Amino acid sequence: MTMIQGSFPIVKISLLAEKLYDLYVRCPVIANTAKAGQFILIRVEGFPLRRPIAVCEADRNSGILRLVFGIRGDGTKKLSQIGEGDWIDLLGPLGNGFELLPGKKAVFVGGGLGVPPLLEAAKSYGSNAEAILGFQTDSQVALRDDFQNHGVNATVMTDDGSQGRKGLVTDSLEELLARRHPDILYACGPLPMLKAVASIAAREKIRCQVLMEEKMGCGVGACHVCVCRTKRPEGGTVQSRVCSDGPVFEAERVVF
Repeated sequence: MTMIQGSFPIVKISLLAEKLYDLYVRCPVIANTAKAGQFILIRVEGFPLRRPIAVCEADRNSGILRLVFGIRGDGTKKLSQIGEGDWIDLLGPLGNGFELLPGKKAVFVGGGLGVPPLLEAAKSYGSNAEAILGFQTDSQVALRDDFQNHGVNATVMTDDGSQGRKGLVTDSLEELLARRHPDILYACGPLPMLKAVASIAAREKIRCQVLMEEKMGCGVGACHVCVCRTKRPEGGTVQSRVCSDGPVFEAERVVF
């Protein structure tokens, strides 16, 4: 895995939804190699640990990397205060991304901050993909138009019904699978959501890849802070590092 570290200029930063920011950085050396599902470590001034942010989009033509992040603490709050023209220190791309299946049909299931990491992968499927995007309420809804602009039919689910349909993403997934059998499912979001999607995929015998999110220390596999339990092919389980063994795993391997 080739990692690039350097300082790059911010093209644009804006508020995308409630406590959700849209960051565009000009860094061709990373944008040219980043894959859907990988992540970037961002250095935030005044904080010893870099913040991991998933790749939302990587445009090889323009050299622009798009990173969408939510305010989760003081570090990401400080990150949201940078401005256009500022320079930012990035390390990446990191981790193992999604396996894409050209010409096949896919369904993407995202919840909250798990929605942005799915966009780059969904783009490659276009009209051969459907996306189910879940949020708590309408003020948090983001990126639906981005999916649809790439030909992906996107359904929004909100817990309170304030936008799209009321209910869980799994409600919509069950309905979709009753009329269409995709070749693969991709999911990213809260752990209970991933567990439910993985269970449905196993029942329907559909391959499923999940992007796991855990708090990270080093982000490169050295500190073992971000482990999750996975099944060994030969039997038994092992603590896998989300940063370097993942963040994308075959759902059938993860012990939820």
